[in-house]
Amino acid sequence: MESKEQVPLTLHLDIPESVAASLKLPDPEVEPCLRSELAVALYAQGILSIGKACDLAGSSRYAFADLVTRPRHPRHYADADLTLDLEYARGQ
Repeated sequence: MESKEQVPLTLHLDIPESVAASLKLPDPEVEPCLRSELAVALYAQGILSIGKACDLAGSSRYAFADLVTRPRHPRHYADADLTLDLEYARGQ
C-alpha cells in the first residue's frame, strides 16, 4: 500500500466588516479571542479533541481547561430587546 503524505490545510475565515467593527476588543486581542472561542465550542461539541483544541487556541492544556470551565455566555437582553421581540411577535 502506498502511504499518502498529508498536505497541511490552512483555512481562512472571513468575518464581515460589520461584525469585526462591532467586536468590543482591542485589535491585537481579536484573533486570539476568536481562536479560543472556536476551540472551546468545537471541543464542547466533541468535534475536536482536547489536544487539537489546545493547538487551535494556542494554549496549554491547563490554560485551555481554565477556558472550558469558565461560566459561559451570559445573556445580554435589555428591556428594549424585549419590546422589539414583542412587537415582532404581534406583527407590528
